[in-house]
Amino acid sequence: MALIGRKSEIEVLENCFNSDESEFVAIYGRRRIGKTFLIKTLFEEKFAFYVTGILNGDRKVQLDVWNDEIMRFGGIDLPVADNWIKAFMNLNTLIEQKHSKDNEKKVIFLDEIPWMATRSSGFLTGLDYFWNRWASSRKDILLIICGSAASWITDNIINDKGGLHNRLTRQILLEPFTLKESEQYIMSRNVPMTRYQIAEAYMIFGGVPFYLSLLESKLSLYQNVDQIYFAQGAPLRNEFDNLFRSLFKNAENYIKVVELLAVKGIGLSRDDIVKGCGMADGGSLTKILKDLCISGFIRECKAFGQKKKDSLYQLLDFFSLFDIRFRREREMYKNNYWLNFSSTQTHAIWSGFAYEKLCLLHLPQILKALGISGVLTSASSWRGKHEAVGAQVDLVIDRNDNVINLCEIKFSAEQYMIQKKLYESLRDKRTIFKYSTKTRKTVLTTMITTYGLKANQYSGEIHSQVVLDDLFEP
Repeated sequence: MALIGRKSEIEVLENCFNSDESEFVAIYGRRRIGKTFLIKTLFEEKFAFYVTGILNGDRKVQLDVWNDEIMRFGGIDLPVADNWIKAFMNLNTLIEQKHSKDNEKKVIFLDEIPWMATRSSGFLTGLDYFWNRWASSRKDILLIICGSAASWITDNIINDKGGLHNRLTRQILLEPFTLKESEQYIMSRNVPMTRYQIAEAYMIFGGVPFYLSLLESKLSLYQNVDQIYFAQGAPLRNEFDNLFRSLFKNAENYIKVVELLAVKGIGLSRDDIVKGCGMADGGSLTKILKDLCISGFIRECKAFGQKKKDSLYQLLDFFSLFDIRFRREREMYKNNYWLNFSSTQTHAIWSGFAYEKLCLLHLPQILKALGISGVLTSASSWRGKHEAVGAQVDLVIDRNDNVINLCEIKFSAEQYMIQKKLYESLRDKRTIFKYSTKTRKTVLTTMITTYGLKANQYSGEIHSQVVLDDLFEP
C-alpha cells in the first residue's frame, strides 16, 4: 500500500539517505502509528541490517534475535555474540564484509529499541560504541532507531547526558493522521464512508493507521465498531491495557491519570490529579505527566489568562477516551451494541464531547476557515464567573489583531438550529468573559458545527462559522 501523508517525514528521511555524511535518526511515536511501515516502505530493499526488539524478552532473547538477523543478512561465519559490545562489533564486520564495494548509503534499522535495552543489559553502551567509534566516522551509514515508548527514546537518546549526547542528526515524532489523511487512508482501502462517518470513526479510533486498517468495506461504520471493539474476540477488545502495559512500567499509575482525565473535557490541574488519583505530588507524578504528554495521550495547556503554574492537563487520545467510556457496555452487551446505541441520547453526549477534542486537534484548519492563518494566535480554554454566575468555553482563540473568538462546538447529523436557551447562554458567556477577564479586545462568538447553522432568528447573532468540511482541509 502506498504511503498516505507523512510528506515532511519522507522528505527528512530521503535527505538523510542522500546526504554526504552518516546520519543517525530517531523516529518515535505511540504504538500502532505506522513508524515501522514508514521505514520499511521507504528503505526495506536497501536494508543492510534490520532487527526488532521483543516485548518482555530478556537480554538473552534480544541477543538471540540479533544474532539470527546477523546471520540472515549474511554474517554466517561471525561468532555468536553474548553481549551487546560483541553484537555491535559483528554489525560493523557485517557491513564491512558485505558492503565494502557499495557506495550507496547502508540503511541500518533498529526497531523497538526500548525493548532491546533491558535493565543493565549494556545495549546503550553497545549503541554508543557502534556510532561514536565506527559509524560516525564514515560517510555511508543511515542508522535509524525506532520505539513506541516515546518517553524512553526522549530520556535515553534525545536527552542523553552520556556518550549519545547530541549524536542524533535528526529526530522525527510521528503523529496520528489528520482528518484529511484519515480520509485518504480509508478511501485507499475502498471503505465507503461520508465525511460525517469518517469524523465519527476518528472520534473512536483517532488517526491511528492500524486501528483504521481494521475497518471492512462490506460493513457499515457501526457494524465495524461492533466487530472491532465490542464483539467477543474483537481485535481491540483488550487494546487499552495492552497498549499502556507495553509502553510504561508501573502502567497502573499512568492508567489512573488517563481514566481521571477522561471525565473532564476542559482538563484538570496538577492539584486535581493529585486529589483524584490519590498520588503524591512529587517526581513520580511529574514523570507520569511528562511521559503521557510525550507519547501523545495527553497535553498540557493553560486556561485563558492563567500562568504556567496553573496549567491544565487534557486527554487527547480518542481510543482511550472511547474505551474508558464504553468498556462497561462492552461487557454487558456482546452483540450489535454500537448499532443500536447510535440513536440514543448517551451517544449524542459522547459524540459532542469527542467532537470538541477533534476540533482542538485541528486548530490550524479552524484558523484557516476563519481567514486568520497569518495572524499570530493562541488557543486555550476558559472558565470563570461574574457576579456569582459561572461560564465555561472549551476553545478560546486569542488573536493579535485585537479580536477573541469564543468557540461553541456542536456535533449534529444535520444543520444545527440555535434555540433560545443556547442563544441566551452564548450571550451570557460573552458578557461574563468580558467582565471576568477585563479584556479590551473585541469578543466574537464562533460556532463550529458539522453542517452549519439552520437560519432562524438567532443564527444571525453568530459572528462566524466553521463546518466539518473545513476540518478536512490539508
